[in-house]
Amino acid sequence: MGAVKSGTAAGSAGVAGSAGVAGVAGSAGSAEAAGAAGVAGSAGAGGMSAGGASGRRESGGQTSARRIPRPRADALRNRERIVAAAREMFVEHGPDVPLDEIARRAGVGNATLYRHFPDRAALILDVVVAVLDRVSRQAEAATAEEADPFAAVRRFVHTAADERIGALCPMLSGAFDTAHPDLDAGRERLEAAVQSLVERAQSAGRMRGDVAVGDLMVALSQLTRPLPGTACPNMDRFVHRHLQLFVDGLEAPARSELPGVAATLADLRSTS
Repeated sequence: MGAVKSGTAAGSAGVAGSAGVAGVAGSAGSAEAAGAAGVAGSAGAGGMSAGGASGRRESGGQTSARRIPRPRADALRNRERIVAAAREMFVEHGPDVPLDEIARRAGVGNATLYRHFPDRAALILDVVVAVLDRVSRQAEAATAEEADPFAAVRRFVHTAADERIGALCPMLSGAFDTAHPDLDAGRERLEAAVQSLVERAQSAGRMRGDVAVGDLMVALSQLTRPLPGTACPNMDRFVHRHLQLFVDGLEAPARSELPGVAATLADLRSTS
């Protein structure tokens, strides 16, 4: 299964920006003195606090649990920018794009990228989980908001294409941990959402009955999979046109008999 949009992220565009910082030097001597005093005072207070805590441990044998600090807002923003930029660049150039290029597009330094993602596999995992989450929410929204069950299928197919879900396939190869709990959870949510879409449309007689969820996901993945480094950069303009041809073929009544058997989710899992 897979997908993300070239140059415009699947729903999330990469954010490229850089911040210039200008330092103003004034009253350097007094600033240093004040800083030193603050450090000394903090150290003294810390020592007293540590002594008190030690005394409490010795006397009472219990201490309060240490609070885990929440990530700062700017740290969360940087992480989102890195993931968005990575999604874009994985679509454009494949999953082996240099990480420093991703950092540059996100507008952060290499150290910031590695602070959030110690290696390529960690970054790819976050990108894949983010795409699965976005596509799942789109499937759920289509089911909830479209009165016509087949219109919900049509809407989902086109919005999932904008996320370039087909781009996930190359990312899931190699040494990637396809059994990671976060990935399993995202995949199960997406499968359930798409299963609901298909069953609703088929029950209403609006979608042909000889196809299954696997057929939908395989076709969606193949029709939206990018071709990194292709000499035909304008191929994206045909994606929705060809998807509509595919969607028209899903609508009931069927106009032909399909060869083979329907592809189920179990079939997809057995080949992944």
